[in-house]
Amino acid sequence: MSKIVKTDDEWKALLNEQSYKVTRQSGTEKPFSGKYWDFDKSGNYKCICCGQLLFESDSKFDAGCGWPSFFIPKQNSSILEVDDYTYGIKRIEVKCSKCNAHLGHVFNDGPEPTGLRYCINSASLDFEKNNK
Repeated sequence: MSKIVKTDDEWKALLNEQSYKVTRQSGTEKPFSGKYWDFDKSGNYKCICCGQLLFESDSKFDAGCGWPSFFIPKQNSSILEVDDYTYGIKRIEVKCSKCNAHLGHVFNDGPEPTGLRYCINSASLDFEKNNK
């Protein structure tokens, strides 16, 4: 898979202000404010920056945290997990493996079968409805 590389100005032209702040500057949207935190349509969640498939609606669950939460990515190769020591604590940042967009973080407090909670910013996602 080839990596997508753009200049800062190219990302700014492509994304709205919130998506740029989240994906390119590792920002976080306010809880309960994103368009997908309580969204329950059937389909696929893709990277807002490059369109890479990240998560399926079948793995989405309500974690009560105010952000879309998933217990497993569509493919492990679609994300990168990076140590994040921001705020003096160790967390695991989740990034798109194709364009390096910041998506959110993963925590070990999710449901079975994985026990993981991929806590993802709505501003980093685009949704594609299933055509069933």
